[in-house]
Amino acid sequence: MVQKYQSPVRVYKHPFELVMAAYERRFPTCHLIPMFVASDVVDEETSEDGSTNRIERRCALDVDAPRLLKRIAGVDYVYFIQKNTLNRKERTLHIESHNETFSNRVIIHETCCYSVHPENEDWTCFEQTASLDIKSFFGFESTVEKIAMKQYASSIKKGKEIIEYYLKELEDEGITHVPRWTPSSLSLPLPRPTSLSSPPVLPKLAITPAVSIPSFHISLFNPLNSNTGQNKLDADYIKRYLGDLTPLQESCLIRLRKWLQETHKGKIPKDEHILRFLRARDFNMDKAREILCQSLTWRKQHQVDYLLETWSSPQVLQDYYTGGWHHHDRDGRPLYILRLGQMDTKGLVRALGEESLLRHVRNTTSNVRPVSVWITVDLEGLNMRHLWRPGVKALLRIIEVVEANYPETLGRLLILRAPRVFPVLWTLVSPFIDENTRKKFLIYAGNDYQGPGGLVDYIDKEIIPDFLGGECMCEVPEGGLVPKSMYRTAEELENEDVRLWTETIYQSASIFKGAPHELLIEIIDASSVITWDFDVCKGDVVFNIYHSKRAPQAPRKDPLGAHGITSPGGNNVQLIDKSWTLGQDYSMVESPLTCKEGESVQGSHITRWPGFYILQWKFHNMPACSATNLPRVDDVLATLQVSSHKCKVMYYTEVLGSEDFRGSMTSLESSHSGFSQLSAATTSSNQSQSSSMISR
Repeated sequence: MVQKYQSPVRVYKHPFELVMAAYERRFPTCHLIPMFVASDVVDEETSEDGSTNRIERRCALDVDAPRLLKRIAGVDYVYFIQKNTLNRKERTLHIESHNETFSNRVIIHETCCYSVHPENEDWTCFEQTASLDIKSFFGFESTVEKIAMKQYASSIKKGKEIIEYYLKELEDEGITHVPRWTPSSLSLPLPRPTSLSSPPVLPKLAITPAVSIPSFHISLFNPLNSNTGQNKLDADYIKRYLGDLTPLQESCLIRLRKWLQETHKGKIPKDEHILRFLRARDFNMDKAREILCQSLTWRKQHQVDYLLETWSSPQVLQDYYTGGWHHHDRDGRPLYILRLGQMDTKGLVRALGEESLLRHVRNTTSNVRPVSVWITVDLEGLNMRHLWRPGVKALLRIIEVVEANYPETLGRLLILRAPRVFPVLWTLVSPFIDENTRKKFLIYAGNDYQGPGGLVDYIDKEIIPDFLGGECMCEVPEGGLVPKSMYRTAEELENEDVRLWTETIYQSASIFKGAPHELLIEIIDASSVITWDFDVCKGDVVFNIYHSKRAPQAPRKDPLGAHGITSPGGNNVQLIDKSWTLGQDYSMVESPLTCKEGESVQGSHITRWPGFYILQWKFHNMPACSATNLPRVDDVLATLQVSSHKCKVMYYTEVLGSEDFRGSMTSLESSHSGFSQLSAATTSSNQSQSSSMISR
């Protein structure tokens, strides 16, 4: 793979002619660059008027490589050919370098340019590009590449220091001005390099001649991000506004920005934004480019740049969404407070849908300046209702969107008052959070955050919110339960052509007297976890879970019963054959749970055996009879035609691998707030490996 380097613009606040005088002092050797051991002039040519001078040098480098590698290569020095073209009239110096040693195995090419600053003729700019392509190197290609890039980056850092050193030397000698070339003037004699005897040769290890070690290059950036392709950034700008970057990191930033200029019309992301994507992928150019392009597409699809103008959050979000901005931390980073324990996630999703929550987050993040954000999450009040799976999935989707489109915006995330149930939520959520982001999390249980090393270390005491023990009034809503009157009903969801129905993860089912609804789940690995969440929209139902070693036959699709009467409908499925015997063909693994109209039920079951599990919802007021003698559709169709005995549920189920719940079941079983009569009956015995929870 070809390794490339591109520098930012290095600016010397000295005239071009003076910089050239300093540059020539680097030859034939430079004590500031120990590995640059010699240089010989092999050819020189000057134009008749003296305006142009071309000089070719052969430079020897003593590369800092392992002794074994030098012995295998059979050389001690690496030789480069450097060709310089000085145009005194145009005030430019172009430098081209390539390796002579092992040129059939390693190809190194570097170009550098000194020129007059476009906005100040008394300043000088320097830019540099290089490429390294290792074809073969005795089986040590990877090692050679690492050594080469490391030494090249090290030599680049010394570039500006070297020119500044010789400029100071000239100043100490009283030379502060060199006249510009004119057609009538004689070119000033420059110190001629003395020839040294050429030392032995060492294989070229990816490095460019120290002669052009100087600066870096980038592009001066238009704050409006208009893609003119003409603006350039200098190294001082990078250090002042983007932070200290290594030469190779600067190169990645420049190359990615240049690629965006060439491939994207109109505005392109700001340098700070591009840099975030690079950092999120450890400055891997290809990976950073991929996620950045995906993010740009996402922004267009969702019109993110226009959200502040086109979308206003619904009143229910304004009243019940418990997050908002609150002053700044001690480093000046905006502080966002989320009272997750007070938020009715389920109510918000049921009232608005997942997309509205996500749009609200987009709207919030679109309003953030390109700086790190400091987030405090208050978990007081967190309990089992927050483990409602659709709510967790909505949270995971929000995390994924933020991670993918706003990388490296988190300065620190402080989680306060984490309850005993928190490990369960953390187990579910943490795998979806980038490892670098997880390192920024600080988690405190109880009131530990009030002591040393807690909140006061990051936020000034006078702005700590009142609900966290401070004296500052915080405008973040207190939340509370979203009234069920605001929920979207099953009928509304079914009749809505728009997005909400396609976005919801619920399914609906009708339950008739004598015609239960059953759902089949196949389990391959024992100790998997079946989770469920359902709302009883109409009537009262009984919820059961059964296990069978053999798969039930596919439900019979008979639009007309034996009596020519319409069947209950496509959202009613029956699987347990009436010939099956309870205790022989299938078994009950959870005690029946009676659920009344309007209740919301959630729970989980740790499977003890592989096989087939059947979740069943049946009409509550059925005549007492064994499960084996349940009347089937054929027996009750005529009754259904004239009866109003019908229930309706909306449900969601999911199967988790045992590893996804590992480490969290202890917390589940130690929490009293979320257990139902169902779980109480099944978790008390060591012989049962099931655990359930209910939230109403």
